Amino acid sequence: MFAFIAVLAVVPCHAATQAQAAQPTAPSASKVKTVGTIKTISGNTVTLATDSGSEVTVLLQSSTRLLRMAPGQTDLKQATPIQLQDLQVGDRLLAGGSSADGGKSLTATSAVVMTKADVAAKQEHDREDWQKRGVGGLVKAVDASTGTITISTGALGARTTLAVKISKATVIRRYAPDSVKFDDAKPGTLEQIKSGDQLRARGTKSDDGKEVAAAEIVSGAFLSVAGTVVSTDPSNNTVTLTDLATKRPVTMKITGDSQMRKLPATMAQGIAMRLKGGPGGGGAEAPVAAPGASRGVGSASARSAEAPGGSGAGGGGFRQGGPPDFQRMLTRLPAVTLADLQKGDALMIVATEGSAEVPSTAIILLSGVEPILTAAPSQASTILSPWNLSAGGNVGTGDAP
Repeated sequence: MFAFIAVLAVVPCHAATQAQAAQPTAPSASKVKTVGTIKTISGNTVTLATDSGSEVTVLLQSSTRLLRMAPGQTDLKQATPIQLQDLQVGDRLLAGGSSADGGKSLTATSAVVMTKADVAAKQEHDREDWQKRGVGGLVKAVDASTGTITISTGALGARTTLAVKISKATVIRRYAPDSVKFDDAKPGTLEQIKSGDQLRARGTKSDDGKEVAAAEIVSGAFLSVAGTVVSTDPSNNTVTLTDLATKRPVTMKITGDSQMRKLPATMAQGIAMRLKGGPGGGGAEAPVAAPGASRGVGSASARSAEAPGGSGAGGGGFRQGGPPDFQRMLTRLPAVTLADLQKGDALMIVATEGSAEVPSTAIILLSGVEPILTAAPSQASTILSPWNLSAGGNVGTGDAP
């Protein structure tokens, strides 16, 4: 009798165990954080366009701690509590909470917001600061032991060296292989910076002007190519040229951000004479673009420069017979399109590094340079360097949440 009762007692337990085993295991929630720009708001659900290019759905509950911080603030004690209805599309949001689907969505326990207006104000402030305290040039050497990057600055024939000092507080960024926009730059390290890279830094200059204590730097590897056009492909927005240095074909992508200009014949001949050491070729130094001056057409340097071939201090990039200052010259030159380029045309191009999957993208394309390539073929690929990684349009807040 007792044995029978014991069997009855065991059977239900065994059946229950089998039933539990047959049920699918619910995914366990994990703690996650996500940051991005608010794309849509629907009720208490926010869709974020993350900095990595994906989308995340964030559920803001009544219990979610929602705070507003100004760009640059780091202490949550300085944050201001806000309500869900205060959020707007375009605001920056850092949300922390739990996710049961690998981070595709999360239920937020806390969220920190930087409003679109605050971010825009910070970006404008930073643009001004890059123009006031920014320097740029080609990396000549990197000394990791002392945290010193030596760069070559200035225009052709008037280059000087500058020591950029890095500290633990310095923000280091690296341009993406397919972009020259600051907002596309990723966090970087000192070890990534190599000789020949383009580098921009902002910080405090020493009294003698030979050093800069950098608060922030951004660097990248870019290509300087001189060659002749083999073909153009309007359907894919590309131009293929034969590199004069390697004798190999190189294909460049043209985008809406590419600066495409043509050097007038008389100006090209004048530059060629100067490079060959002709009249005025060995004269005074060329003007140096102001540190941080914008590449944009509306920049101060562009406004102060005369039109190509003009007279006066601007002189289209010349002064007192000195070598050309291409930085000041470019914004004053006539624009060209891909359709204007013909087979055999000589070009000088500065482009993104690109990768095996992504072709190099032209940043600056200059045509009409046949006399220059004839006069100084060994200098052709470096004449446009160090080009100006401008603040205008390229430098963002650097303080994204």
